[in-house]
Amino acid sequence: MFDAKTFLKTVPHQPGVYRMVNAAEQVIYVGKAKDLRARLSSYFRTNVDSVKTRSLVSQIVQVEYTLTHSETEALILENNLIKQFLPRYNVLLRDDKSYPYILLSDHKHPRISSHRGPRKTAGQYFGPYPNAGAVWQSLKTLQKIFPIRQCEDGFYRARTRPCLQYQLKLCSAPCVGKISDADYQQQVRLASLFLQGKDQQVIDDLVQQMAKASEQLQFEQAAQYRDKIIALRKVQEQQSVSGEHDEMDVIGFVYSHGVAAVHVLFVREQKVLGSKAYFPKVPADTAESEILSAFLLQFYLDGYGSHQMPREIVIAQPLAEMDVVAAAISEIAGRKVKITHAQRGEKAQYLSLAQKNAQLSCDNKQSLAQKMALRYQQLQQLLQLQQPINRMECFDISHTMGQATIASCVVFDGQGPYKAEYRRYNVTGITGGDDYAAMQFALNKRYGKVQDTEKIPDIIFIDGGQGQLNTAIAQFAEWPHAKMPLLVGVAKGTSRKPGLETLILAQSGRSINLPSDAPALHLIQQIRDEAHRFAITGHRNKRGKALIKSPLEQVKGIGEKRRQALLQYLGGLQGVMRASVTELSSVPGISKAQAENIYQACHNK
Repeated sequence: MFDAKTFLKTVPHQPGVYRMVNAAEQVIYVGKAKDLRARLSSYFRTNVDSVKTRSLVSQIVQVEYTLTHSETEALILENNLIKQFLPRYNVLLRDDKSYPYILLSDHKHPRISSHRGPRKTAGQYFGPYPNAGAVWQSLKTLQKIFPIRQCEDGFYRARTRPCLQYQLKLCSAPCVGKISDADYQQQVRLASLFLQGKDQQVIDDLVQQMAKASEQLQFEQAAQYRDKIIALRKVQEQQSVSGEHDEMDVIGFVYSHGVAAVHVLFVREQKVLGSKAYFPKVPADTAESEILSAFLLQFYLDGYGSHQMPREIVIAQPLAEMDVVAAAISEIAGRKVKITHAQRGEKAQYLSLAQKNAQLSCDNKQSLAQKMALRYQQLQQLLQLQQPINRMECFDISHTMGQATIASCVVFDGQGPYKAEYRRYNVTGITGGDDYAAMQFALNKRYGKVQDTEKIPDIIFIDGGQGQLNTAIAQFAEWPHAKMPLLVGVAKGTSRKPGLETLILAQSGRSINLPSDAPALHLIQQIRDEAHRFAITGHRNKRGKALIKSPLEQVKGIGEKRRQALLQYLGGLQGVMRASVTELSSVPGISKAQAENIYQACHNK
């Protein structure tokens, strides 16, 4: 039992962060307070109304705390500790992905490309965009209007003649001098203005250039400017949501029947770049204001920089600690960030749009959750399990004629796919095409040395017939842990059509055929198909890398600089492949011995 009275006497009346620990030495809750003693005392009162708080307090065996200089520091430290410990009683945002940007590099001939991650490359960054699809759509539009190069620097430096992009009029080929430096910089300037949202300024500039070309009787060039103006006006028409505010995030929020949905609109340069829905993991009996406050802190304090942070955040409802949250976000951003609750005007219209999207996302999530719960319940009844299913894993093998073998393991928790736990294994040391050996390799990798017994699944599905299942049975013959997973083989029918699968239970040896409309079968098909998709994606990536790998990369002593010299001197990889040993040795920096090695590698000798 935790002696709260004795502990509270040692707690100071200062701001800080506290961590509550259970008997298993796990941090189950992290919180912050302006006055630590006052805040912690509220947990141990005689009458506590909150069911969540009573459940939390009943598990506490230890409370740790860290003092901070201010409440703002406490908020930042709280967010870091939540990310580190993932406490079960905290609101958790499961989204650690950085957002993509469009990068206009700072080269002599700038390159325009998608960028995600640390900003180590010099240049202009535009965004953030909600997903990669929005970035590629913008790049596709830009390429047609402003033919700026998008190729990698290595490809750009090795060119001796224009590539296919030039023939398709999607690049002006500055690599081989098909456009003057001044004209290319003009294209870059217009593209930069366009990405900044200054569409009308770009159109006005193009109109002037079109008129000038017409006066000089350069009608073909004038027609090109005309086509660009038409394309830009079409883009303007498609951008139906626009306003007067340059930079803000608008956050819609709905919490209903245990499901929290947050929808964020990204407004940059007076336009909505896109939006994204989030579903934080929320403990039962959590207040709405706590969910929204936790989302803001985790969303904006987790790896955001001053370039990424908006100048204003518009939220669906006012928060009690709005000023403190804004101060913490501003400190991370390095400049002031306002948090407002709009009730009228343009911001209110944006907020209404975000709220509608949040409500729709919440409704869809609840519908999917109900269907998934029914499937889990029926599967539990079918397999005659005493306890609810909390974790399932499924394995599949993918290869082409025994080459580039990949094994996949996908994980479903009580709500469905849990992609953070997905794993792929590069299968080595087996005879090509031996699926049984590949399955044994994957199972041994996954369960050979189990560190966390809580992650032992309730059910393991093996995509295959009795042979693959026997491999799994052999793997678990000397299982050392108390919890034993239920092994189930999923064998396809003779026609291999969905709905004709046979389930083979390892423990009893019996086979089960379910009707094609059974919800339990749909759940099994979902996890089996997900394992197949995950395996074949990994296999294709591995096979693709092997196909495009240059033979020069396998030659010992030939680094990147020498490879570039070979490609430039001999006119690309095809020129290297056709070259004789004498021609190869004539390349600056390539010795006779190296030329012999390169020739042998290029001709598989």
